[in-house]
Amino acid sequence: MEERWSTEHVLSLAPDAASRKSAGKLSAPGPWSGTGTDGAALWGECQGSGRTPYRTVIELATPAYQCSCPSRKFPCKHALGLLLLWSGSPTAVPAGAPADWAADWLRAREERTEKRAAPPADPEAARRRSERRGARVAAGAAELRLRLADRVRHGLADQSTAGPWEEVAARMVDAQAPGLATRVRELDTLPEERLLAEYALLHLLATAATRIDELPSELAATVRARVGYTVDAAEVLAGPTVRDRWLVLGSRDSSDERLTTRRVWLRGAKTGRPALLLAFGRPGQAPDLALPTGHLLEAELGFHPGARPLRAALGTRYGAPGPGPAAPPAGLTVAEAVAGYGAAVADDPWLDAWPTVLTGVVPVSTPDGWHLTDGHHTVPVRPSAVPEAALWRLAAVSTGRPLTVFGEYGHLGFAPVTAWPAGHRPVGLTTAEEKRR
Repeated sequence: MEERWSTEHVLSLAPDAASRKSAGKLSAPGPWSGTGTDGAALWGECQGSGRTPYRTVIELATPAYQCSCPSRKFPCKHALGLLLLWSGSPTAVPAGAPADWAADWLRAREERTEKRAAPPADPEAARRRSERRGARVAAGAAELRLRLADRVRHGLADQSTAGPWEEVAARMVDAQAPGLATRVRELDTLPEERLLAEYALLHLLATAATRIDELPSELAATVRARVGYTVDAAEVLAGPTVRDRWLVLGSRDSSDERLTTRRVWLRGAKTGRPALLLAFGRPGQAPDLALPTGHLLEAELGFHPGARPLRAALGTRYGAPGPGPAAPPAGLTVAEAVAGYGAAVADDPWLDAWPTVLTGVVPVSTPDGWHLTDGHHTVPVRPSAVPEAALWRLAAVSTGRPLTVFGEYGHLGFAPVTAWPAGHRPVGLTTAEEKRR
């Protein structure tokens, strides 16, 4: 029997509250015609205010959407409405073969996926391109080391002749090292007390980038990722994968002028392994990956290579996400969390934070800012990581009692993402859009 999504899962895909409300009005059979499903996709035509109905098709595995309406929201209300109709009224969306227009879109999407996954037509040419890029990156990294040494030689207090770092960042882009460019740009925004530490980390990364071939394979993969080399999801999933029932610990969106990024954190129910899924959308649009917090998803994940693998690609799913356990996930004390982050940094020196579940902590507001305490140790909440209103909400659901909190712990403190009050469902904490550091 075909497994349908829950209403909660469908609504979690909505980009905003207005879309959820509009989709609810389209969740009945009335405006729909020509609906159908083949188990892998949904399609249907929705009558709007114009003469021609809007054609909507949804590929369920990713999921991915296409609609002929002019809306810039993603997914649009028609896609959400069709999903709600399918999930709530099994007989309203009969089984069958896709309509021609839906089949055309699904076929084109499949062809694009196969093209991305196909090996290069000329392996030798690909090898030469890789070598040329490696040489550019090494040259750019060597130049960056000299620039950093110059700044330190003149003294951090005297930057009158140094100028902004944007020119150096542009040089890193030319060297095909976008990761170095991003970190260089941030130097102009950091307070003076953090400059020397960031110079040291950036110098270490630039040095490693000039000697990637001499590093152990896992550390070399970490350096490549930090420098800006990318690995396609298809390539990651072609290697070993990990199948588990993954608990969705939480998610967070951040946006800039180029795109919206969604981070979704998972933990394997059997392996206990943490994972981070990334999804991207156009500016102001929600990415299409949406997994309800607290739910379990049985799936295969492929992990990006590295000394401390965390980022993963979502592979085969075995059913839709279902409700997770009533009890909160197992967590750590504050002291154990500090030790855990220390072990992670030993593997990856450039790691800003590590996903962590704290158990038995109470949020406390002090003159020095917000903290989480387990009665023995205290950890500060990372400045600007969470809006003040969300922290007061966290305090309200706690009511002064210990609770379980998931977030990212790092050298700047703890950034809460989700809270599990005793006896209640998880509560998501809307985080402020923040930069990497």
